[in-house]
Amino acid sequence: MFTTQGHTGVITLNRPRALNALTHPMVLRITEALAAWEHDPAIVQVLIRGAGERGLCAGGDIRAIHDDAKAGGRASEDFWRDEYRLNARIARYPKPYVALMDGIVMGGGVGLSAHGSVRVVTERSRVAMPETGIGFVPDVGGTHLLARAPGELGTHLALTGAAVGAADALLCGLADHFVPAARLPELTAALADGPAHQVLPRFAQPPAPGELAGWRAWIDRCHAADTVEEIVERLLAEGDPAAKEAAETILAKSPTSLKVTLAALRRARELGSLERVLEEEFRVSCHALRSPDLVEGVRAQVVDKDRTPRWSPPTLAEVTGADVERFFAPLGEDRELRLP
Repeated sequence: MFTTQGHTGVITLNRPRALNALTHPMVLRITEALAAWEHDPAIVQVLIRGAGERGLCAGGDIRAIHDDAKAGGRASEDFWRDEYRLNARIARYPKPYVALMDGIVMGGGVGLSAHGSVRVVTERSRVAMPETGIGFVPDVGGTHLLARAPGELGTHLALTGAAVGAADALLCGLADHFVPAARLPELTAALADGPAHQVLPRFAQPPAPGELAGWRAWIDRCHAADTVEEIVERLLAEGDPAAKEAAETILAKSPTSLKVTLAALRRARELGSLERVLEEEFRVSCHALRSPDLVEGVRAQVVDKDRTPRWSPPTLAEVTGADVERFFAPLGEDRELRLP
């Protein structure tokens, strides 16, 4: 749903029963709206929010991706191509792009919000890139964002898929301001009358303390290892209950996804720009579409909901370097994503 309020163009993701999960038509319509508002002198800024009170966006339509992967189709590839282009547009948007990251903000929802110039979290925010739990790898520029988090916080979030609250989202550079959820309607109304940089200081306040700052020492120490196996070993050797829980969480994820994710994060640090990272994520996503773990992970977590995925291969030791490298292999000139 697209409206204007004063000098603000407002995007409302309006699938509340599906946690505002992102579809291909939604991506195309948002892209069209941003293109139109970019050249409209009456619009000084853009606001994106989610309908309902459960979240901004839970990510892409995972069931549709699962069905496409099972059928060997290309619909997901076409969706990602346009979605990643949208992520890049948001990051380079010439007008303030205000994202209300209230409630659940995961996967594709992070791509719609965390690349924006003004990112607002609330006490209800749960921000995550949970892809390793469904046999996938963080995308939508997620490896770019997480690679830039302080120390190894991004590695911890990428491997565990953990959801963080407001304070930790701010610490990791995924958000800029905390505003109580009860004040969001008032904030939205104020943005209709004034620019974000003048309005936000009247609403922003310190959030309640998070968890990651207190865990930073063992997170940095353990996740600096070169392999997922060594990261798990270090976590188990820490003697800290939170570190042990992190290790157990990691070991429940797709072994292949974990190793590809760690490689993708390390590569993102070297690639630098968001555009180059998105191009590489596109390769990884397309290869993941043909990986058995994506279909199996979505089956276990979303379709059958038995929460007992049978990963292939089932252990970290069985995932070879060659297995990982295949995810980064060129797609062929006619299929590559090219961003300016």
